[in-house]
Amino acid sequence: MLTAIVLICSVAITPDIETCSRQNAIAVIRLPAVFENSKSCFMHGQAYVADTSIAQNLAADERVKVVCTRDQ
Repeated sequence: MLTAIVLICSVAITPDIETCSRQNAIAVIRLPAVFENSKSCFMHGQAYVADTSIAQNLAADERVKVVCTRDQ
């Protein structure tokens, strides 16, 4: 099972979104659901961001990254 993690990263800290991680993100949000495959996990992670105020309240220098990890 997979869990979606939403990372909010500053381009000042991580100009390359690929280097955005839990360790350097300015906010980390764990979705309260688990998914059977990575496609479903990623799509629900993106939908979560779109359906909340997270995307609307981003600063100009902030980016969103959705990461799916094995549920612990």
